[in-house]
Amino acid sequence: MHNLLNQLTLTEKLELLIGEDMWHTKAIERLGLDSIRMCDGPHGLRKMVNDRESIGEVIPSIAFPTLSALSTTWNPDLAYQMGTALASECQLNEVDVLLGPGINIKRTPLCGRNFEYFSEDPFLAGKMATAYTLGVEEHGTATCLKHFSANNQEFDRMCIDSKVDLRTLHEIYFKPFEMVISDASPSSIMCAYNKLNGTYCSQNKWLLTDILRDTLGFKGLAVSDWWAVHDSSASLKAGLELQMPYADYHLPNLMAAYEKGEITIEEIDAAVETILSFIDDRIKARQMPPSNISMEEKHQLAKDIALESMVLLKNEDHLLPITTNKFKKVVLIGEYADKPFIQGGGSARVNALFVDSTVETLKEIAPKDLEIHYAGVYATWTPHHDVENILRGIEAAKEADIAVVFVGTGDIVETESADREHIKLKKAAEILILQVAKVNPNTVVVLQAGSAIDMSSWISEVKAVVLQGFSGCASGSALAEILLGHVSPSGKLTETYPLHLEDCPAYEEDLGNGLTVHYIEGIMVGYRYYNTYNKEVAFPFGFGLSYTDFSYNHLAIQPNEDGEKMNISCEITNIGTYAAKEIAQLYVHYENSPVIRPVQELKGFQKVFLNPGETKIITFSISKEDLTYFDATSQTWKMDEPSVTFQVGSSSRAIHLSDTLMLNH
Repeated sequence: MHNLLNQLTLTEKLELLIGEDMWHTKAIERLGLDSIRMCDGPHGLRKMVNDRESIGEVIPSIAFPTLSALSTTWNPDLAYQMGTALASECQLNEVDVLLGPGINIKRTPLCGRNFEYFSEDPFLAGKMATAYTLGVEEHGTATCLKHFSANNQEFDRMCIDSKVDLRTLHEIYFKPFEMVISDASPSSIMCAYNKLNGTYCSQNKWLLTDILRDTLGFKGLAVSDWWAVHDSSASLKAGLELQMPYADYHLPNLMAAYEKGEITIEEIDAAVETILSFIDDRIKARQMPPSNISMEEKHQLAKDIALESMVLLKNEDHLLPITTNKFKKVVLIGEYADKPFIQGGGSARVNALFVDSTVETLKEIAPKDLEIHYAGVYATWTPHHDVENILRGIEAAKEADIAVVFVGTGDIVETESADREHIKLKKAAEILILQVAKVNPNTVVVLQAGSAIDMSSWISEVKAVVLQGFSGCASGSALAEILLGHVSPSGKLTETYPLHLEDCPAYEEDLGNGLTVHYIEGIMVGYRYYNTYNKEVAFPFGFGLSYTDFSYNHLAIQPNEDGEKMNISCEITNIGTYAAKEIAQLYVHYENSPVIRPVQELKGFQKVFLNPGETKIITFSISKEDLTYFDATSQTWKMDEPSVTFQVGSSSRAIHLSDTLMLNH
């Protein structure tokens, strides 16, 4: 590509830096240089019918579970398969770059795009995003990891200044990017809209060059978020190669900056070389053979992910699963039983080819002697006739042995460009739940949401709660199988569910004042805060029930000869009557640390399938480097503690095994 660089005119070089339209890089026809096509993701392909336009009709596509639901599977293999299927969708539609995954941390449950993100924990986000990225990249499509960095809210995202200390940035907000860069080599990374400590991310040289390239080792293309560039020349000098989308002021601004000596030909050429290399890689990738994944296989994969994503939060008296030896008549209350919320809104919204119905699936697969009834009331968005709908729901519940109430947030509440104002359901939905529970003691609530919900007003009145999440186009049929016990739920929370919004560590500075937002909680994000300071929560990080029970035994720690790496193993046994999957989680705890440390940090997880009575040994591998903290004074990673305690459990607050290892420094 070096020869091509020398053939480009100055104007052509600058045009390559600013895109051609909404979704393409600039084509240089006289040199045979094709343009590269980009499209939104990350849980399905969102391609415009006319992809030269900024808005318009979107092609139908498979809507996989959102990343919030993918993460609750705790299954990197499924993340890899989803990436592979998304690459196939891109191939079929001649898309070179999928704009995702999003790996921003769920700092506050108010963030409107939390459904697009994996977790409040950087290690879990990094592991799941790495598998997803490998699945996409290894099958011919480029990913665009986003949004770098500290973009954790939608309110005033275009200009809010995120004030974050150095240690917190490295341990929490940079860490998942570091992991994906190290283990999956994403082809491109998208900078965030916001300022970081006083400078826009799009023109922050410390962020885009010193950190992203020199420290984290990124070697791909740095792309702006759409319309995130405020100063074209400052962005170029900071290390941003591609400014998207095309705007008619970019070229004259860059040309004027060059003529004034504000940017040099060396800086221009360095950026153009990176873009040319990126284009060359993408054109070569077009020659890869098609993945040949059928639509039926993609639908099945979407269902497999949905099945493993759903989280059983409460199951008093073993109310679920629904079996004919317990119940004869079931009523599903709420229109989301038929037309579920499968995703949030904004640039990630997919035009789903199809959406499965829980009502219809239950009627197809339920035992013949189990009556399935449906009351299609609504209680979430339409403000009219709330009383009428609640009364209909009550009457339907009275006639049934078990009532399943469907409620959620949907793409009006959880969406790009806006944050939630609170984390409760709409009042009418809460009233519906409470009134149904009054007339039917066997009430189940199904939640369709992409982030934490305050359930304090109704959780004690119902016997069971299932987090269906935003679990994609096969969500309805997957839930039907969970409710009937064909599959035991195996999802676990990847964010803490607080009792109330006011309990959140970032509450006093959730969204800032429109100018700045101070990350006052520092490294104490999510469970790190709740568990360190013994705060009561509704449901802890890593929590999820099953239709069976598991026992943990025989923890063993085996360091290698030089003590730099160690294996932690234990036995898990299914002591119940259902075949099921369990997610074992490895946490570390430090005694006598010279610095503030969370009481727990997740450092490993494994998902294992066990038949009743079956025992398996699982092993976590960890290095001493994984135990370090970032020292802001020396700007190095350190390990000063004399010992570390390894904890293995079924959630961050259900630790079954622990042992302490003395460390040799």
